[in-house]
Order: sequence, then C-alpha cells, then structure tokens
Amino acid sequence: MLIGQSMRSDIMAVQKILSLKDLARRLEPLRRDSLRIVHCHGCFDLLHIGHIRHLQAARTMGDVLVVTITADDYVDKGEGRPAFSERLRAETLAALECVDFVAIAASPTAVEAIRLLRPDYYVKGQIAADSPSVRFRQEMAMVRAAGGEVRFTHEVVFSSTELLNAHFRVPRGSSST
Repeated sequence: MLIGQSMRSDIMAVQKILSLKDLARRLEPLRRDSLRIVHCHGCFDLLHIGHIRHLQAARTMGDVLVVTITADDYVDKGEGRPAFSERLRAETLAALECVDFVAIAASPTAVEAIRLLRPDYYVKGQIAADSPSVRFRQEMAMVRAAGGEVRFTHEVVFSSTELLNAHFRVPRGSSST
C-alpha cells in the first residue's frame, strides 16, 4: 500500500512540472477566473527550511503558486554548482504541497519567465529587498511592465551556498540525474 502511495505522489509531483510556454497557457483560464498568480524564482539547489517557509508565505499571498528555477546552464553559484540537476530541483519543489506548478527558466534571470507568466505578485525573500542586485532590478521592472506587484516574505534566511560549502561535499558529477 505504501509503495502505491509513494508512486502516486511522484506522479503528482511530476505532473506539476511544465515548460514555461505550457505553464503560461495553463495559467490563462485561472487568470480569467480571477485567481491571483504568485511567482517565486530562484536556484533552489539545496532546499532548506528557509525556502519552505518562503514558499509557504508566498502561497498565502494568492491563489496559485508558481515556482521557476534557474536552468543548470545559468546557475552561477561557483564550482560544482548546481549540486542537483534542474530536473531534481524541479521535482523537489513540485513535491511541496504549497507549490502548484514548477517550470525551468532557461535564462540567467526570471525576466522572460515573468514576461510569459505575468504574475499578479512576484515574491522574493527580504534579503532581495535589502540589497537588490542588477538582475533583481531587471525582474522588478518586468513585473511592473506586466502589471504585477513585487512583494517580499520575512522568513528565516539561510544560504544554500553556505550550507553546501560548510556541511556537504557534493561531487561534481552528482547532478546528472
């Protein structure tokens, strides 16, 4: 019985993962039904409690939570990163109950994803508000151009990069699955 439940959960999680274009099409009827679309974006290389609380808080801001992740080719976190492949990162996020859809963004920023998905709210952690990067400023401009609003969560902050460097030795080839 448990094996069947586990397989069902895996299938359900994978069904949440869509291409950006398919996700944009999937959101249209939800938008027509006046559902508020919330969008979070990041690397999400090593999912930790800070990420989970951020996503849960973001989910409360609207009706549908969409998470996009940076594709492997565009992750610029240093040697050996990402530690986990884009597919594994997407599956991990899709397994979370608070996440409705996941897509992989094949660009260094979320600008194209924001343009396609047109979220009502683009949500980042408070650290982004405290010191906005050039990339984040580009994303904020696209959110506003698409008619959305930038919001922030105020949850506990951890760094996947610092956690991986301090506590794990992830071999270079481990992200191949």
